[in-house]
Amino acid sequence: MEVLNNMGIVFGLLGAACAVMLAGAGSATGVGIAGQAASGVVSEDPGKFAKVLIMQLLPGTQGIYGLLVGFIILSKIGILGTPVDVTVVQGLQILAASLPIGLVGWVSGKYQGVASAAAIGIVAKKEDQFGKAMLFPAMVETYAILALLVSILSITAISVG
Repeated sequence: MEVLNNMGIVFGLLGAACAVMLAGAGSATGVGIAGQAASGVVSEDPGKFAKVLIMQLLPGTQGIYGLLVGFIILSKIGILGTPVDVTVVQGLQILAASLPIGLVGWVSGKYQGVASAAAIGIVAKKEDQFGKAMLFPAMVETYAILALLVSILSITAISVG
């Protein structure tokens, strides 16, 4: 019976882990993809380092969003701060609320890396088009922000304790 009493916390922790791990994996993949393109450009023209570094860093935001949701969850379930009772239903709700940023962060992080690599190619050929090139990976970011908002609003609406 003691195990069942703690399952709410376990599901909440699983939600925090999903948000952090999935969004972080997407960011790591995306930053790696963009980094390969950026390395090629810098090897040819070291003066473009700052611009391509900015492009490479863009897919890293999904991991930050997942980390933010993870911290919100840990605070909500009492791991950070005052301990609270979390029922199994509440834990499952928190797990479900973590999935938008976890899954969208995973996918959008990768594809923002692909878009960033293409934008880095633009900067390699026409450095003066940096601003326009930046818009392509920024469009992918929109969906990560929407998922972040859904996760945060969902988590904060769940009453625990």
